[in-house]
Amino acid sequence: IRLHFYLVIIISKKIYKKIEEFDTIVIARHIGVDPDALASQLALRDSIKLTFPNKKVMAIGTGSAKFFHIGRLDRLEKVNNALLIVVDTPDKRRVDSVDFSQFAYTIKIDHHPFVEEFCDIEYIEDTASSACEIIMNLILNTDLQCDSAIASTLYLGLTSDSNRFLFDSCTSKTFGLVSIFLDRYNFELSEVYRKLYMRPMNEVRLEGYIALNMNVTKNGLGYIQITDEVIKQFEVDSASAGNMVNNFNFINEMLVWATLTEDIKNDQIRVSIRSRGPEINQLAEKFNGGGHKFASGVKLKNFDEAMLLMKELDKLLEEYNKNISEAK
Repeated sequence: IRLHFYLVIIISKKIYKKIEEFDTIVIARHIGVDPDALASQLALRDSIKLTFPNKKVMAIGTGSAKFFHIGRLDRLEKVNNALLIVVDTPDKRRVDSVDFSQFAYTIKIDHHPFVEEFCDIEYIEDTASSACEIIMNLILNTDLQCDSAIASTLYLGLTSDSNRFLFDSCTSKTFGLVSIFLDRYNFELSEVYRKLYMRPMNEVRLEGYIALNMNVTKNGLGYIQITDEVIKQFEVDSASAGNMVNNFNFINEMLVWATLTEDIKNDQIRVSIRSRGPEINQLAEKFNGGGHKFASGVKLKNFDEAMLLMKELDKLLEEYNKNISEAK
């Protein structure tokens, strides 16, 4: 969905009007927190608080120790006649820790491809690099206030979801927004990147283990099973292990790559998939996951199910390679 400039302004002002209207506002996002989801909800929370100091605004969801440096979430209190804003989430079943029946009005702000309508206002722009980019637009097109800390948080989320501006979702509009926020709020880029990319030696060693043990098919699928035993060996958590998928973008022999991470605590296998060839989100949806065209995720019951997904991905790649070859 590519929204025309004047439509962005109209929907932004509608959202602002609803924010004005409610004294209690809850901001939620998808299960399995990532930097963009967390940064967008925290930045929006802090912007609303800065603009309306007397409003009660809560950013809620299951946190992760890995992302404490971005900011802390709030404990959801009992609400009455409240507004719910859901960020970075395309479908209702993936919203974390929310009972929709508690809320008088709901708003969705998202940059994923459309899956389903579940809010009263739906601001979807799937050409945006990140949910944080949309929040930047929302701030610029309304009277929502911003400061250096909020701008830094938004830049962190945008940078993370675009993998440092490497994805095609980054356009001249993206760079224009970043330029405006840097000019107005003068936050430190080096501090943002330090928060994003500083990591302990055990994670670096796990990355080496993945590189040494990655399975690569003739069609260009790379994947690795990261068992609980491996997670304990390297003293990391399952979220850290799964996020390693982002470190293998530029390998000649792989067009699609995935980490299959055992999560004993939640009794599931977390599959993170990336592609620089075929679109993968529809296949992820087939396995009750989802995401972007070239970056998706799935949660499965066991490694057997995960390997079925790998077989489907390999078939997808085989067809993709065949089509590319025939087109030459």
